[in-house]
Amino acid sequence: MSDYPKIFLRRGKEVPVRRRHPWIFSGAIQHLPDVKPGDLVEVADFNGEVLGYGFFESGSLAVKLFSFGEPPVGGFWERKLRRALMLRKQTGLVDQPGNNAYRLIFSEGDGMPGLIIDIYGSTAVIQANSAGMYSLRQHLAGCLKEIYGDSLSAIYDKSSETMRKQAALVTTDGFLAGSECTTRIEEHGCLYDIDIAGGQKTGFFLDQRDNRELLYRLAAGKRVLNTYCYTGGFSVAALKGGAVEVHSVDSSRRAITLTEQNLVLNGYDPQIHKCHAVDAMHFLDTMESVWDLIVLDPPAFAKHISQRHKALSAYRHINREAFKKITHGGFLFTFSCSQVVDKEQFTSIVMAAAIEADRLVKIIRYLGHPADHPVSICHPEGTYLKGLLLYVE
Repeated sequence: MSDYPKIFLRRGKEVPVRRRHPWIFSGAIQHLPDVKPGDLVEVADFNGEVLGYGFFESGSLAVKLFSFGEPPVGGFWERKLRRALMLRKQTGLVDQPGNNAYRLIFSEGDGMPGLIIDIYGSTAVIQANSAGMYSLRQHLAGCLKEIYGDSLSAIYDKSSETMRKQAALVTTDGFLAGSECTTRIEEHGCLYDIDIAGGQKTGFFLDQRDNRELLYRLAAGKRVLNTYCYTGGFSVAALKGGAVEVHSVDSSRRAITLTEQNLVLNGYDPQIHKCHAVDAMHFLDTMESVWDLIVLDPPAFAKHISQRHKALSAYRHINREAFKKITHGGFLFTFSCSQVVDKEQFTSIVMAAAIEADRLVKIIRYLGHPADHPVSICHPEGTYLKGLLLYVE
């Protein structure tokens, strides 16, 4: 007998779980014991057969499973972390010259729903968005120290914003180990100063690594506009690739300051390669310049299904205006990180934008997140970043 509260599913609702889908919605539950958000629960089918283990959540998504059979005892969590690290090593993301930042844990993709762990040099940043994973933060920090040893000097918990939004818990960010974070990382030979404590997400957008490297290979001799630039990742990559001029746009003055700092860090003059602290959509609407390459990497325009229509309108708008301002023979890198907008919908709305702009456009490549953001084949919802590399004739 297990010591964990047992949740029984309604007859027939066990099928997705047997197919290793990690989400159980409240409507699938036959009997709910006395549990609260963050409690570890055992999930069983209608007849009592144990299917797996997960954390109970508030809201309609009631349970997120992290195991389909094996109970979380002994070195369970350390084994998960070690398996995740093995994947990053086998895909060449660990101890790689010119790169010292990668995502170690990508939520459901690594069998740890509600958890992100990013490695920035000698610092690990933990970001939980479920009460259950948050309760494990000290244990996980101990596992990380065991796995990485002296190569990891600090572990920082940055869960306060996500926990407040996802679990309505008031928490405080801070160090779980060490006292000083890495503030500079390297990616494909480009240097970036990052703000772990005060920046967005965990401090840097690691999910665009491969796409920045692709832009680097296309940028030589081009005038580049990087909108929604955050800390200037695409801007620095473009200049490293030989772009003759780069302009960076973000509504956040803090982000623009970091972009300017990263330009200087890599030897570029922000007076020549200008940075604009203005709304990107307004900039696209009013600018008169034309560009050889434009990057559209906006924040999620829709976080809930009710916002999808508004999001699609926004994607259509910014892509239409970008198409109007690209030279013949130019490129557009365009992205959506809205989970409620799928790949087909995004492609269709970009096609509509091209038709409205009266431009002949070709898809060169579909883009997404890199190998340290793996997606379980049983949980396609884990694919959130959709992108297109387009050639504009």
